[in-house]
Amino acid sequence: MKYGICHLSVVPCRLEPSDSSEMVTQLLFGEVIKIYEEKRAGWRKIKTAFDDYDCWIDNKQYIEINETEFERLNTSPITVCSEMANIIENKVTNALTPILLGSSLPNFKDSLIRFNEFMFQFDGQITDTSEKQNKSNIAENAMMYLNAPYLWGGRSPFGIDCSGFTQVIYKLNGFKLPRDASQQATIGETLSFIEESESGDLAFFDNEEGNIIHVGIMLENNNIIHASGKVRIDKIDHQGIFNSETNTYSHRLRLIKKIL
Repeated sequence: MKYGICHLSVVPCRLEPSDSSEMVTQLLFGEVIKIYEEKRAGWRKIKTAFDDYDCWIDNKQYIEINETEFERLNTSPITVCSEMANIIENKVTNALTPILLGSSLPNFKDSLIRFNEFMFQFDGQITDTSEKQNKSNIAENAMMYLNAPYLWGGRSPFGIDCSGFTQVIYKLNGFKLPRDASQQATIGETLSFIEESESGDLAFFDNEEGNIIHVGIMLENNNIIHASGKVRIDKIDHQGIFNSETNTYSHRLRLIKKIL
């Protein structure tokens, strides 16, 4: 078994070992991985440590770390970049690297990020997830993604899908959600009525076959913020999400879960 860390701002993770294969998720800077299989033509089969997601990445888009460093980073509370975008500076080469909202900051102390022989300066805003987070922060964090374009497999403010959106928002608040909406729907406490929900709870939606296909974050006053075309705010009732622009229901409500 080998281990690695994402040293770039955002890295596409593919269903198959090919640049033309479907992107199923993304790695953000500082997230760690297990490497299961090495493929010719420069691809590695990995499992993301944050959410145990299997996928393929280009072998030029991560740095190998040892098992001890992997275990330490994977089990320690995460310090997270909490602003839309910023840069880090390599303290040896002075090279600059952009990082995005939700990125992990390994071994962060005194404005420095450290792993292997690398050391980066970061003077931006952070969230220390070892400290207890207020549930009201979920809605505040979610607003930072308003109008971010929808992107299948995306997890960044410049392209994000519905479950990537909820996952990164909860990451900013110190909680690990699974990657896909159907997986997220299996955890937490199910609420009986929409009136029981609070801002920050998750609402799930299904298709005609009964499969969970969408998720969003409940807000106050029967509003929901979710990624559909873009990250947007719509009304929600016992039927589902009502899009005032089209004057139709866009998603059918299945259940609401209290995670925190």
